[in-house]
Amino acid sequence: PVQLVESGGGSVQAGGSLRLSCAASEYTYRRNCMAWFRQVPGKEREGVAATYTGGGSAFYADSVKGRFTFSQDNAKSTVYLQMNSLKPDDTAMYYCAASTTVIRSRCFRLDVPDFGYWGQGTQVTVSS
Repeated sequence: PVQLVESGGGSVQAGGSLRLSCAASEYTYRRNCMAWFRQVPGKEREGVAATYTGGGSAFYADSVKGRFTFSQDNAKSTVYLQMNSLKPDDTAMYYCAASTTVIRSRCFRLDVPDFGYWGQGTQVTVSS
């Protein structure tokens, strides 16, 4: 079965850092488009960053650009989201997602319906 397993969430003070991990089954990982979303209660799920595991630069939402960094370990079929200079507004449930159908340009649009595979989520809480 296709699986995405996140880890690395937690509580941190503003200005701190966390690194999220998303381990993917090999099938999912090789299907190229992987992303991070976040959601707070009562709001829509928001795309944070996306990458094409076949290579190239990652895409970042304006709200996290310069603070978050997407990386990958192909040998482990794992992607990471390094989050620095965290703000209270970054508090959310973070989800790893994968798409097996979209091309790179569409991947970076971070449209929720394009992503067929989701992890269980990991909570990030940033206190002021």
